[in-house]
Amino acid sequence: MEIMGKLRRTNMCGELNKNHIGQEVVLMGWVQKRRSLGGLIFVDLRDVTGLIQIVFDTDVNKEAFDKADSLRSEYVIAIRGKVYERQAKNPELATGEIEVYAEELRILDTAETPPIYIKDNDDVSEQMRLKYRYLDLRKPFMQRNLLMRSKTSKVIRDFLYENGFNEIETPFLAKPTPEGARDYLVPSRISPGNFYALPQSPQIYKQLLMVSGMNRYFQIVRCFRDEDLRANRQPEFTQVDIEMSFVDAEDVMELNERLIQRIFKEVKNIDIKLPLRRMSYNEAMDKYGCDKPDLRFGYELKNITHVFNNSEFNAFRSVCESGGLIKCIKVDGASDDYSKKGISKLEKFIKSHGAKGLAWLKYENGAIDSPIAKFLSEEEITQLITLLELKEKDMVFIVADKESAVNTALSALRIEIARERNLIDDNVYELVWITDFPLFEYSEEEGRYVAKHHPFTSPVDEDIEKLESAPQEVRAKAYDIVINGDEIGGGSIRITNRALQNRMFKALGFTEEEAQEKFGFLLEAFKYGVPPHGGIAFGLDRLMMLLTGATSIKDVIAFPKTQSAACLMTESPSRVTEQQLEELKIKIDE
Repeated sequence: MEIMGKLRRTNMCGELNKNHIGQEVVLMGWVQKRRSLGGLIFVDLRDVTGLIQIVFDTDVNKEAFDKADSLRSEYVIAIRGKVYERQAKNPELATGEIEVYAEELRILDTAETPPIYIKDNDDVSEQMRLKYRYLDLRKPFMQRNLLMRSKTSKVIRDFLYENGFNEIETPFLAKPTPEGARDYLVPSRISPGNFYALPQSPQIYKQLLMVSGMNRYFQIVRCFRDEDLRANRQPEFTQVDIEMSFVDAEDVMELNERLIQRIFKEVKNIDIKLPLRRMSYNEAMDKYGCDKPDLRFGYELKNITHVFNNSEFNAFRSVCESGGLIKCIKVDGASDDYSKKGISKLEKFIKSHGAKGLAWLKYENGAIDSPIAKFLSEEEITQLITLLELKEKDMVFIVADKESAVNTALSALRIEIARERNLIDDNVYELVWITDFPLFEYSEEEGRYVAKHHPFTSPVDEDIEKLESAPQEVRAKAYDIVINGDEIGGGSIRITNRALQNRMFKALGFTEEEAQEKFGFLLEAFKYGVPPHGGIAFGLDRLMMLLTGATSIKDVIAFPKTQSAACLMTESPSRVTEQQLEELKIKIDE
């Protein structure tokens, strides 16, 4: 291994081009691969900006050539040489028109054979990728993802500074508060038996900053939730957190759609037309079965419950009588594409998403072809043909069940059909604001109403009187921004009246004592003059997944956890010493 001495890097590998021909450069990086052809040795040298071909020629420098013969993949080297036009150009490489003839070579470090390939198209397991993450991060696509993430963060900061926002940090060691998921708890050595909680979001702190008169706040901040993990959920994640004083919902949405427009333009060079489309929660649920619809394709759901109110078909009539829902998806001209085997596959799919079964019908030769046709009256068949505007070869899939099961299953089926039929264009971005959310949703598990967003979301003014009498009808001053079927951000106008906040806590089942214990400091602050305020939080990880085209959220996070919330690289979580436990007055019950 050699020290660099006076050798100083002049350029990055990927930034060289034809304009550098004839110049002497000093480059440093990793050996991607080495090829020997008699009196020439070719080395692909890699750094975070890309690859460049280095040529070692006995006629240029015999010592450098002899030393290059010992180079292996992932050796760290420095070379000094001159840029030449490349005879055999490589159009697939950004630097493919040039190469550097090395006049000096220094081996800065050697490397053992890596346990994973340093290339984009390897098929190594996720476990190996995460165990050797520092090697996985050398892959070009991973470095591109992290560089795009860095650029996006800068675009966000620049935009918010330009619009009068102040970047303010809030504590990580905070008071445990009920916000939906379990808290990550941190024991206090100084106050034995007491605990901090890592923040699920800076929600209360940013509201207190508005009470403090800071006017416009933002923070790109880590948040923590101890919950069961799904494929694209992490225990720690990054939020672009924004709060504004003296605003209404329109003010918040208008500013933040301009922020999204700026991100798409500067990061992807895509023009997003404003204002963005608006859709109410009820419309989204009615047409798409979910509050984050993918609008890149059609296949809207159709409510056909009323057709079967007095049906002789018991399976449908019983659903109507129990207050359930019957909805369907029509696939135009597709009846020949669905065999019994294909339909059976979709039936299994729909059951995996909570529905009891899948009915279907084909419209061929002016008549309904379906296993359920014999149970339907002529009037019901006529109504279906008219209501669904059926044409020759149309295919219809029907689910009848309780409302939540129908919407969940058909929402998933809609996307599955679009994927099967190659209707989803990954280069298209459809953005929409979802508004007028319910303030509450009923939790079967807890047997009570819980906050749809969080306990500080303001109800729509005209619905306040229903807080106690009809909580299920109360709408929230809340809004989510959805891109291609993913919720990228969500926010609301906050409650700023102490009495109304107490009513909200009561509606959520908190006693006065519980509300005071959990949120007393916020209620105390509300005594001293609170500006109307609201904000939004963007999930930066999820946004980056969309912008980079990654298929996993792990591919846009430098050091992610597994689905069991473990870090395979550092082997955490891990045991601690008995002395540490004693200091914290904690005893482990094996």
